Parts: sequence; C-alpha cells; structure tokens
Amino acid sequence: MEIYTGQIASKGVAIGKIVYCYEEETKPYQKDMPQVELKKFQEAKRVASLQIADLEEKAREEIGEEEALIFQTHQMMLEDLDYLEMIEEGIASDKGAVCAVLEAREYFSSIFSQMEDSYMQARSADILDISNRLIKVLNKEEEQKIDMPSIVVAYDLTPSQTLQMERKNLLAFVTQEGSSSSHTAILAKTMGIPALVQVEINPLMDQKLAIVDGNEGKIILSPSQEVLAEYEEILLKQTEQERRWREFRGKDTVSKTGKKVMLYANAGNLEDIQLALENDAEGIGLLRSEFLYLQKKTYPTEEEQFLFYKQALELMQGKRVIVRTLDIGADKKIDYFNLEKEENPALGYRGIRICLDRIEIFKTQLKALLRASVYGRLAIMFPMIVALWEVQEIKRILEEVKGELREEGQSFDERVEIGIMIETPAAALIAEDLAKEVDFFSIGTNDLTQYTLALDRQNQKLHRFSNAYHSSIFRLIALSVEAGHKHHCWVGVCGEIAQEEEALKRLLAIGIDEISISPKLILSTRGKIFQI
Repeated sequence: MEIYTGQIASKGVAIGKIVYCYEEETKPYQKDMPQVELKKFQEAKRVASLQIADLEEKAREEIGEEEALIFQTHQMMLEDLDYLEMIEEGIASDKGAVCAVLEAREYFSSIFSQMEDSYMQARSADILDISNRLIKVLNKEEEQKIDMPSIVVAYDLTPSQTLQMERKNLLAFVTQEGSSSSHTAILAKTMGIPALVQVEINPLMDQKLAIVDGNEGKIILSPSQEVLAEYEEILLKQTEQERRWREFRGKDTVSKTGKKVMLYANAGNLEDIQLALENDAEGIGLLRSEFLYLQKKTYPTEEEQFLFYKQALELMQGKRVIVRTLDIGADKKIDYFNLEKEENPALGYRGIRICLDRIEIFKTQLKALLRASVYGRLAIMFPMIVALWEVQEIKRILEEVKGELREEGQSFDERVEIGIMIETPAAALIAEDLAKEVDFFSIGTNDLTQYTLALDRQNQKLHRFSNAYHSSIFRLIALSVEAGHKHHCWVGVCGEIAQEEEALKRLLAIGIDEISISPKLILSTRGKIFQI
C-alpha cells in the first residue's frame, strides 16, 4: 500500500483502477516537398479548427459557457499571424510540417510562460494544446480513450483531453501540475468528482487499484482489504447522502434556528438556468451577461440582448433573475473592445469602469434589460463599485434610458430592483452610504478576498497565501450586512465560499439573506443549511 499526498482541487471519494495518461510523444514523420508539406499543414489547421469548434459546443452543453471560452481562445490562437508565419517559414525552409509546429510550440510557449502576467502565463498551456492537436492531425493519431470507469492520472490535463473523455467513465482526476483553480479542478467540481493536484505521479501507477480521498488530499495505491472496506463504507455513505439531498427538493431553505435564506444559482447561459430549475433553485443570483459579448465577434445588438434576457426570465417563471451588467477586463478579454494591455489588469480598466466610460454600450444593455423586465422578475446588478458617485451616475443613466423607452412607447417594469456587487474593501467600508441608493447587495467573495489580501487570484504561486476565511473578509461581510439591513437593503453572497459548510455557518450567523452557488450544489447546500 502506497500513499501520495496532494492539494485538494475537488472534494469527495472515489475507488477504481487508474488509467495513466502518458505525455505526448511525437512519432516519426515522413516529410515531403515544402509545397506538399504546406498543403498538409493547411489541411491539418482546417481539421483542428473543426475539432476545436466541436469541443467548444460540447463544453457549452456539458459544463457551461465559461469553460467553452477556453476553446474560443484556442481558435483565436490557431489564427494568430505570428504563430502561423513561424510555422510556414519553417515549412518553406524544408523542416517539414511537424518539425515546424514543434519549433513554434516551443518558442511561443516559452515566451508566454516567462511573462509576469498570470493570464499570459496561462496561454503557454493553450499553445501546447493547439500545437499538439495539429501534430496529432498531421500524424493521424487518435486521442487516448477511457472506456471504463477509471481514476485518470496525468502529469497535466489539457482542456481538450478532459472534454474528449467520456464523462460517465471519469471517477476522479489526479495530476502533478495544476492548482485548485485550474481547468481540471473546475471540471471536477462541475462534475461532482474528487480531484487532486500537485501529486508526485509515475507510470507504474497505471492499472493499479486506488482510492482518491478528496477530503483528506491523498491517493492510496493498492489499498489493504481493511482500508478498502473502510473507504467502501465512506463511499456508500456519500452515495446515500446524495440521495438524501434530493429529498430537499421543493422545500424552503431554512436553518435549524429558523433563519430563512434565499438559495439562488449562478448562471452564464440558458442551459445553466435550466439546470438551476432542475435542481430547485429559488432564483438566479448571478446571470453573467458578459458571456453574450464573449460569444460574439462584434457588439451584440439591443434586440439580441433583449431576446436572451426575455428567454431567461420566462424560463424562471416569475422567480427573481439578477443580471450582472457587462463585467469584462482583467482575465476576460474581448478583441473588438480593443482594450489596451495593462501591467495590472485586476486593478485596471474593468467592470463598471468600462460601462461608465463607454456610455452607448452601457445604455444599449440597460435598454435591452428594461424591455425584458416585463417578462419576469428582473433585478439589475452592477459590478466593481468603489465609490458613491459611481452608483449615482449609474442611476442617472438608468433614468435617462427609462425616459427614452417611454418616448418610444416601450413597456418596462418601473420598479425594477437595482443592486451592486460588494467586491472591494472600499465598497464594504462605505456600505451604509451605498445601501441608501440600492435595493440589494451581492458580496463577491472571490474578488473581495483578492482585493483585501492584495493578491492576484489568477496567480497559482499565491495559492497558499489566499485565505477566504481570513478574519478581515468576514468583518467586511458583516459591515455590509449591517449597513444593508439598516437601510432596508437585502444582502447576498456569490462566490465559491458560499458552498462550504463552515462558511455557511458564519454567513448565517452574520445575517446573510441570499446565497448564490453552482446549480448542481443547490440541493446539497439546502441540506447543509437545514443542519445549521
């Protein structure tokens, strides 16, 4: 029996045989004349683009809009002129298509990995992914198949690798690279399977029976009968617990002490909203409108936005839908916005700062939202607030848009709720002033942690310094709740911490009114709240 430890990326327990995913090895390649090689590369690029499009669609259907964005990035990189030029020049100098792609892969991945900006560092993995795809197509290789329920162990897993595996056959992920915010971790959480990262792995693990303990952060190889029996009992209890969670469907979310909480779901698209309904969410606490923009090659029109918001409201059948206005910048880039590269994008031109600067884009979104408001219970939420004047300016623009709609004879809900995100210490510290201006707060704990502790949450090197349970975070939350309630403003929380039992206890004790989480966690979270 061998025990290896690692960092927990997704909790839970799994028992099964290991499938070791070997690192890519380039097979011998018989090259032709440069002009033939160029045609081979152009065909490989066309096939790779089609494969990426299929993966994007699969990601959108199975995981959600946010994960699908990874493949939009891959498509853009596949069309990058510098990348293509280096490959084509290599082919022209008689290196062969595979060798030319390999050289471009090493050159560009090295450049990205050495950049200080964590977002750009992450692009190194994307270059490796698309280059490996091109090489596979050129060599007529197939992806490694997982044809039975297995624990997948790998040095690292690319978005393409994980999405091409049959989800029903994935029991757990264990990787040597990655972090709790990596693609593999996000996928594991979405699927509800355990995952460990930063584990010392080796090929000899292949086909061995193993236990992945995502609660304790360890993988046990070739367990003894006694240990196996112990974990089989844990797994049985885990399965039984999941069955019990389903019993909370249709019930109010109330703690043992009688505290009623609104239990809402986060969403990025209509599929997420459907999933929220299937899991008995009481509303949508965060509909990320930026995904509408990220899907397009130019600004979405008022009509396109209106139809999306209308469908979202109709799907929720009268339950509250909180739409966050356009929140791009930082790690969310959109080419047609022509945003300049920033030294510190997390502290830069993002969220409401863009909207208050590019008024016509903002007004188009507000018009679409207001027009849709007659089809359900809409609330509008504004991100990245740091000052009272920003809220007052937002309200002025909103009234201006309402006036234009009245002149056009357009109907809308005159009493539509408006709220702001508390995701900066500045907003929390002036919450009493802000509460007088809005109907609700939503505390974004991910960004609040980032800005309070002065660390970039995209930087994997800072993982051990990040602490969502830091006393300062809960003091800021308590300040916001107290200020909100004083001025009849309800207060919610959205962010990963809201799904943790210990955090739920603290949040309920502080007096939080609403919690917004992943749709798949609604019933289990309701069950946890029942026990608090």
